[in-house]
Amino acid sequence: MTEDAKAGVPWMALAALGVVFGDIGTSPLYTLSACLAALSMPATPAHLLAIISLILWTLILVVAVKYAWFVMRADEHGEGGVMVITALAARGQPEGSRTRWLIFALGLLGASLFYGDGAVTPAISVLSALQGMEVASARLTPLVVPLSVGIIIGLFWIQRRGTAAISRFFGPAMLVWFLILLVSGATWVAQAPSVIRAFDPWLGLHILATHGVGGFTILGAVVLAVTGAEALYADLGHFGARPIRLAWYFAVLPALAFNYLGQGALLILHPAAAQNPFFKMFPGWATIPMVLVSGIATVIASQSIITGAYSATRQASMLGYLPRLTIHHTSASERGQIYLPGLNWALMIAVILIILAFRSSNALSFAYGTAVTGTMLFTTVLVFFVARQSWRWPLWKAGLFSGFFVLIDGVFFSANIVKFVAGGWVPVTIGLAVFILMSTWRRGRKLLTQALSPESLSIPEFLDMITTSSINRVPGTAVFLTARVGGIPHTLLHNLKHNKVLHERVVILTIQFESIPRVPRAERAAVHDYGKGLYGLIARYGFMEHPDIPTLLAGTALPFTWNSADTTYFVSRQHILPKAGGSLALWRQRLFAVMLKASATAIDFFHLPANQVMELGDVVELPDRPKKPLEP
Repeated sequence: MTEDAKAGVPWMALAALGVVFGDIGTSPLYTLSACLAALSMPATPAHLLAIISLILWTLILVVAVKYAWFVMRADEHGEGGVMVITALAARGQPEGSRTRWLIFALGLLGASLFYGDGAVTPAISVLSALQGMEVASARLTPLVVPLSVGIIIGLFWIQRRGTAAISRFFGPAMLVWFLILLVSGATWVAQAPSVIRAFDPWLGLHILATHGVGGFTILGAVVLAVTGAEALYADLGHFGARPIRLAWYFAVLPALAFNYLGQGALLILHPAAAQNPFFKMFPGWATIPMVLVSGIATVIASQSIITGAYSATRQASMLGYLPRLTIHHTSASERGQIYLPGLNWALMIAVILIILAFRSSNALSFAYGTAVTGTMLFTTVLVFFVARQSWRWPLWKAGLFSGFFVLIDGVFFSANIVKFVAGGWVPVTIGLAVFILMSTWRRGRKLLTQALSPESLSIPEFLDMITTSSINRVPGTAVFLTARVGGIPHTLLHNLKHNKVLHERVVILTIQFESIPRVPRAERAAVHDYGKGLYGLIARYGFMEHPDIPTLLAGTALPFTWNSADTTYFVSRQHILPKAGGSLALWRQRLFAVMLKASATAIDFFHLPANQVMELGDVVELPDRPKKPLEP
C-alpha cells in the first residue's frame, strides 16, 4: 500500500460508517426491546445480563471474527458480495456437476433473501426511530405509522434525483450517531458497573441450556443485533478491507457494545424502562431531539439498503440471472450512483405494505431475522468451497472453521424459523419470489439459446455461401449482436433473406459477462478476421461494469477503419410461444415470456444510437429437454 493510500484509509473508514454500518448501527433501537418481548420469563438482572451476553458474543463471533476476518478474505480483485463468493466457490467445479449446481443454488437463494431483508430493514428502522415519540407523549402514538410511511415515500422519491450530493455527509452523520451510542451507554455503565459481567460467555450459554424453548426463542431476537453484517462483505469493493475493519473495531463495535451494556444497566436500575430502553437512556428533554437524530440515522441505513439492492440487481442482470434492466446513472463522477425505476417503486410499495401490516418495530421483529440468518448460513457454506478451492485449505481446516459457524448460523436460523408464522414468512416469501424470477430467467435463457442454435450457420458455411452466391455488398459497417460464439446470428440471416444485401464490413459482436467484478482493459476485446469482410469481435465485461458498444468499437484495434456515422447495429428480440409439456412448466414459460418482453431494449442497455439500430424479431418455442444440466 502506498503512502497516499495509507493516508486515505481513515477517510475511507469514515465514509464506510455511512454506507457499510448504517443497518447494524441502528439495531440498538429495537434489538433489546425485541429480546425482552421474546422473553418468556421475568426480566431479572440475571436474565438481562444473559441477554446482553448473547448480544455481545454474537457481535464478536459473527461480525468481528466470521465476517471481518474470514469472509472478507474471499474477494475477487477487491470486490465482495454474494455473487462474488458464489463465483469463487464454483471455480474449479466440473460443468453440470451436482456440486456446482448446489453452489449456484445456495448463492442464488442468498441473493434472493437479500431482497426480503431489504424490504423489512427500512420499515423496522424508521418505525423504531419514530416510536421514540411515544416515550415523549402517548398522544403522539397515532402519528408513528403515517409519519413512517411519509418518510419512506420521500426516501424513495428522491432516488431518481440521485444521492451523490448528500451521501458525502453520511459518514460524519453516522460518526455522530456512534458517538451518541458510546457516550449514552458509557454513562449508564458507570452507574451500574456490574453490567460488565455480561462479557462472560457462560451467562448466555447458561440461559440457553437451562430455559429450553424460552432461551431458544430469545436467539430469534438476539440475531437482530447483527442485521447488516453482510454489508461488510458486500461493500468491500467500495472501501476496501482495511478501512472497513478499522471502522468496525475502533468505532462501531465499541459504540454498540457500550450502548447494549448501557441499556442493560438502565434496566437493572429502572426495570420500568423496558417499554423502550433505548430512548429511556436519555433525559426527557432530549427525547424529541433523539427521535430526530435516530430518524436521520435510520434514513441513512435505509439508503444503504436501497443502494445495495440496486447494485445487487445490476450484478444479477449482468450475470444472466435477471433481464436487461433500465439503469439511470445519477452522477457523472461517482460510478456506483445508479437508479433502477422498476425496482425502486416495487421496493417502496413492499416497505409501505409491511409498515401498514405490522405497525410497530416489536411486531415487525418477528418478520426480521429469517432472511438475514438464511443468507448468513448460505455464505458460510460457500466459504467452505472457497477455502478449499481458492485458499487451498486442507479439508480438516476448512471443515472445522465452516462447521463451527454453520452450527452458530444454523441455531440462529432455526430460532427464527420458530417465528415463521408470526411474520417470518414475509421476507422468505419475497426471497422465494425473487428466486423463482432469477432461476426462471436463467433456465429460460439457456433453453432459448439451445432453441436458436440449430438454425445457425457456421462461419465456414456462411463464407462458402457468400462466395458462391451473387450477393450485393453495400458500403458501411454492420454490427450484429449475438450471444453465441462461432456461429452466424439470426439477425444477419434475416437481413440477408429480406433485404438481399450484405454490408461491406460485417462485425459479429458477442458480449460476454464474466463472473468477476471487472475485466482488465487489456483483456477486454478479441478480434478475428474471417475474410470476405467478415469479422468476429468478442468483448468481455465484469458484473460490476456496464457495456457501451460505440465506446468499445472506438477503443478497439479493428482490422479496418471504423466510422461511427456509417455503422448500422442489428439486434434481435425474441417472442416466446409457450407450450405444454416443455422442459419448463407452462406457467414458468409464460413468466419467462413476460420477463423477456419487459427487459430493457438493446438501445438503452448497450448505449446504441437509436437512429442507427435495426431490430428484427424471432418467434421461438423452447425445446422439450435441455441438452445438459442447467444451473439454477
